[in-house]
Amino acid sequence: MQSLHAIEEMDSFLQTETITLLYISQPNCSVCHALLPQVEELLEEYPDIQARHMDASEVPEIAGRLSVMTVPAVLVFVEGKEMFRKARFVPMGELNQQLAKLNHFINE
Repeated sequence: MQSLHAIEEMDSFLQTETITLLYISQPNCSVCHALLPQVEELLEEYPDIQARHMDASEVPEIAGRLSVMTVPAVLVFVEGKEMFRKARFVPMGELNQQLAKLNHFINE
């Protein structure tokens, strides 16, 4: 998953892609490191969903901008509007169901 390093990069990414997933983590978060490969593997099933990673310690203003209170956080947007989010302990089955519904709805 590619990384974004500035709020401006995030804004541009969210506005230029139809369905986007933003994964926010911090380096000292063991849950973040365990969850990232699972999310990347899940996204292989959804080639139309573009994903990026942001490090909240590198871009601390992301927390205030997106109201992220804990990491890891998985935020999904459609045309720049947030559709849903999962944070801290992300149930992969539930995330998969929501991505499948969203992908089906958008691509129909």
